[in-house]
Amino acid sequence: MSPAARPGTPRRRGRARIGSPSAGMRVVALGGGHGLAANLRSLRLLVEDITAVVTVADNGGSSGRIRTELPVLPPGDLRMALAALCEDSDWGSIWRDVIQHRFSTTGELDGHALGNLLIVALWQILEDPIDALDQMGELLGARGRVLPMALEPLDIEADVLDASGTMRLVRGQAEVAKADGRVQEVRLLPATPRVPEQVIEAIHRADWVIIGPGSWYTSVLPHLMIPEIAEAIRTTSARRCVTMNLSAGTQETEGRSSRDLLEELFEREPGIRFDALVADPTALEDASELADLADGHGIRTLLRQVSVRTGVAVHDPIRLAAAYRDLFDGAYGDVDDQAPTPPLQMEDSRDGAHR
Repeated sequence: MSPAARPGTPRRRGRARIGSPSAGMRVVALGGGHGLAANLRSLRLLVEDITAVVTVADNGGSSGRIRTELPVLPPGDLRMALAALCEDSDWGSIWRDVIQHRFSTTGELDGHALGNLLIVALWQILEDPIDALDQMGELLGARGRVLPMALEPLDIEADVLDASGTMRLVRGQAEVAKADGRVQEVRLLPATPRVPEQVIEAIHRADWVIIGPGSWYTSVLPHLMIPEIAEAIRTTSARRCVTMNLSAGTQETEGRSSRDLLEELFEREPGIRFDALVADPTALEDASELADLADGHGIRTLLRQVSVRTGVAVHDPIRLAAAYRDLFDGAYGDVDDQAPTPPLQMEDSRDGAHR
């Protein structure tokens, strides 16, 4: 029984939707952390069939503590993806807040997200990580499906060049993300983990596969480091899009431009042909250089303001959804950065009518 049909469940509010024929599309979004969550919050306004493929290398915070105690996948990025797919209904809003709630105590629960504990409990009860995440999505009324990119917890290892010219080995997603110096090479441990068959199936049945935004070395590139996933992206009939971050040269990407990051993605898996690039010209100083690089690889560039406002590196879900609508509809022309946000249509939850 779906959450909306459960006895005693409050009737859902109308949910905001951007009117588009794209609703029938199948989209796979790959990433992790806040970048993937921002992507999903936008896509759920536009597309019915969404599959999020999430990195499972987090070793910090609540997830890191859970990994230390239990032989399970780190649940944090999976939780964030599920929360991002919750609808703007009474049910979805309260459960999004519940799973995102972090305890603040002087004891062992301090800093743990309740959703992390719920996911791990389902894993232990059902003994099937995919079934457990599906059950969690059903409970939340999530619009879409969340899958781990591997069936075993991963570690990230990087060679980092510091200011003195010394190369050092840094291990752990959290450590790489905040390492001082310039990341030279990144590796996954193990290099060939077990991949859920549902991930490969979703990529092959998709209309669009979207990579990024997100932490480049620890959330975006790892998907291309797994041979089975890279091969699925290479051979799928879906169109492939790269969505750039709103800023570059911070934390793990210190000293690099957005153009540098895009070049690294191309070099990581040269056999993958990308069809489109989404970038915010109000946030990235090298947006024109990005477009030139993309054009040299036969990639069409969609330049849109997708941030909440100029100079602020936070995605606006409506603007990003509108950009994806244009992408899916084949409208690549640039628009005025000051153009108003596209209007929303309210979909009645009972009969699907727009009003």
